[in-house]
Amino acid sequence: MGRRFTREEILRRLRKTSEEGKPIIAAGSSAGIIAKCAELGGADLIMVYSSGKARIRGFQTTMVENSNQVTLEMFEEIDAVVKETPVIGGIDVTEPPGVKNLAELVQRFVDIGFSGIINFPTYGFFDDENWRRDREDQGIGFSREIELIRVARNMDVFTMAYVFFPQDARTMAEAGVDCMVPHAGGTAGGLVGFDAIASPLKDAAAGVQKMIEATKKANPDVICLAHGGQIATPEDTRYLYEHTEAAGFVGASSIERIPVEKAVTEVVKAFKNFQLKRH
Repeated sequence: MGRRFTREEILRRLRKTSEEGKPIIAAGSSAGIIAKCAELGGADLIMVYSSGKARIRGFQTTMVENSNQVTLEMFEEIDAVVKETPVIGGIDVTEPPGVKNLAELVQRFVDIGFSGIINFPTYGFFDDENWRRDREDQGIGFSREIELIRVARNMDVFTMAYVFFPQDARTMAEAGVDCMVPHAGGTAGGLVGFDAIASPLKDAAAGVQKMIEATKKANPDVICLAHGGQIATPEDTRYLYEHTEAAGFVGASSIERIPVEKAVTEVVKAFKNFQLKRH
């Protein structure tokens, strides 16, 4: 079984990685074999999201019902093979258990063994003011995700936050988030990527940088990574690092879906690429 890391231990590890000039890599891992290989590859964080169930089943990233319970149940499989890497769990603030009391919800994740939390599923990608206002009126708006980060920070739990707009990045930074993850949208590439709606890499990087600047203006100590859109391959992250201040990358489809699609397809083709001896 793996170990649970304190907030300060995680921050110290991440800052050391940055000081060594290496990118911080957070690897979405929805199956033990993915998590095990991600750790062997040097991942700094193992990310567990309920939506990963869809990716592992061969589908496009999709939100699932009972997200928190699904994520909590995923922990045992990941923990069984991850030894020395912090495991971060995605929390949906709109679903039980503990949705009425965010401190209780965060504690459920901590008690089962997660070393940190992130606001996922997140509903911050909607920019329609009326839609956002309706959700706020229902008590399940993006402000609830901000409150999740504030509560977890006060509990001294390591926090990460997905954001889609500079104003939300600023507010999340003010709430005390440890690691900001500017989100460029659904990941493109592979067999079921969001290619049709993904912005060009140049635009994705520009959007990420605007969110990083908003974050740093509010709190220069926040670690900023990036995720999604056309930022989908190692070569894409080279462009990201050359054109933004991102300190690393969070990969979900980029790590647990697209590489598996490619590897399995190619190895089966290789196995088929022989002519049997005629008898």
